[in-house]
Amino acid sequence: MDQTLKYSTAQSSALVLLRLLIGWHFLYEGVIKLYSPAWTAKGYLMSATYLESFFRWMASESMISITDTLNIGALLLVGILLILGYKTKLASIIGIGLLLLYFLAHPPFPGYPQGATEGSYWLINKNLIEAAALFVIFLFPTSTLFGLERLFHKKEIKTAHS
Repeated sequence: MDQTLKYSTAQSSALVLLRLLIGWHFLYEGVIKLYSPAWTAKGYLMSATYLESFFRWMASESMISITDTLNIGALLLVGILLILGYKTKLASIIGIGLLLLYFLAHPPFPGYPQGATEGSYWLINKNLIEAAALFVIFLFPTSTLFGLERLFHKKEIKTAHS
């Protein structure tokens, strides 16, 4: 039984567009941080309202340069991979991990201070929504529709039929 699902052009395009937009967001955030020499995650981590000891450890003098470098590197990697449509499952997992860390540092839970947010949230914020969108990207093979993996996918199909 063929389990391949067929999507309409609009559905496929919407999934690819979602991947590209999220990729652009990650890439932009990485580039901005990379070219802003004064940027550091220290303030964000030190103001964490949940799992404070973990986030303060990440912001400690011995860890902050590693934390900043890994954050920038992960943002750039996820953004580039999603835009190119290459290793999108890996990029999605890394992106979800980053977003969940951002979410857990300042969760919109009742009774927790929200700090400088872009609105009044309750339980769900933009980090959690973007993580859910990346989960959708993880589940759907958008890079075989549009991306570098499409080139490899076509070669595999030709080899299988040879």
